[in-house]
Amino acid sequence: MGVDRMSRFQVMKLENLCKVKYGKDHKRLGDGQIPVYGTGGIMRYANSALYDRKSVLIPRKGSLGNIYFVDEPFWTVDTLFYTEIDESKVLPEYLYYKLKTIDFVSMNVGSAVPSLTTSILNAVELEIPDFNTQKRIVEIMLVIDSKIENNRKINDNLAKQAMILYQQFLIDNHEQLSTKKINDISTIVSGGTPSKKIDEYYTDGEISWITPKDLSNQKTTFISSGEINITSLGLQKSSAKLMPESTVLFSSRAPIGYIAISKNPVATNQGFKSLVADKGVSHCFLFLLLKANLEKIENLASGSTFKEVSGAVMKSFEIELPSIVLISNFSETIEPIFQLIERNEDQVKTLTKIRDNLLPNLLTGEIEL
Repeated sequence: MGVDRMSRFQVMKLENLCKVKYGKDHKRLGDGQIPVYGTGGIMRYANSALYDRKSVLIPRKGSLGNIYFVDEPFWTVDTLFYTEIDESKVLPEYLYYKLKTIDFVSMNVGSAVPSLTTSILNAVELEIPDFNTQKRIVEIMLVIDSKIENNRKINDNLAKQAMILYQQFLIDNHEQLSTKKINDISTIVSGGTPSKKIDEYYTDGEISWITPKDLSNQKTTFISSGEINITSLGLQKSSAKLMPESTVLFSSRAPIGYIAISKNPVATNQGFKSLVADKGVSHCFLFLLLKANLEKIENLASGSTFKEVSGAVMKSFEIELPSIVLISNFSETIEPIFQLIERNEDQVKTLTKIRDNLLPNLLTGEIEL
């Protein structure tokens, strides 16, 4: 195995596979169809391209783990490096998958802001197999990634359909609308944070505890857990509250407006004003209501250090809605859409785990093709 493996892999430095180049300022590029990438993904669309061939984008500053593969003309800002790949030595897609396994965070040379340099990247050594092996690995990964991307596109479409149905429902029943407060159709619950100084509040925690950062990282409609769990003692010794499955989580500060539905009982930190669906209105309807009224709610935020939507504001926020009976009937129409979204997200989670476990073993030859 060892001899055969060595015969199929060649160790090469990144500088021998591609040229690592700096992104550039994009402020005067106008509006167009060309994606402009930053460390968080596509920032905007411009009318000019910095590069028009397949490339792997590697963060220079900020989130050092966010690697992107681009196969269309693009522009990238100076917080990212882009690569001019020598396709006579490596398939661009293979290089992307290989670089995804590299721990760039450990190469950080920045103090206040995580940073990488071209000299560090150029010196990175990669094991590169023959082109046939590269191609077969890429084909396997693309099947999985294509399914993940397809599920996400389907969910985007389903979410748009649900919002259109919600808006049409209000139009169709406009003669029966009356003013209701959010507190009339749900129970508003704030969160809390157990003291970080006491290990017993977190060690071996069994309770899912969600922060706005978790919603930002996961970017899903449904959420079951965050980066950190808390213990029952931590829950008791803080203002955090355990909320039931299907609670609609709404981030009320830092930032305002992340919305998700809990798949199981959860607690949150104080950055939430969550809606418990316990007054005859389904969680699906409450989710769409918040999405539709997000800008109005944000405009009611206050605060000097950072803007926050208070519990009093959420409870007293008024909306024009038809009767609970009509809302309940409508909810039967939209709930299957949310069930499909949840199922697709579960598939994405499973496929992502399979891909991330499979990839390093394929790349190192531990799994034979």
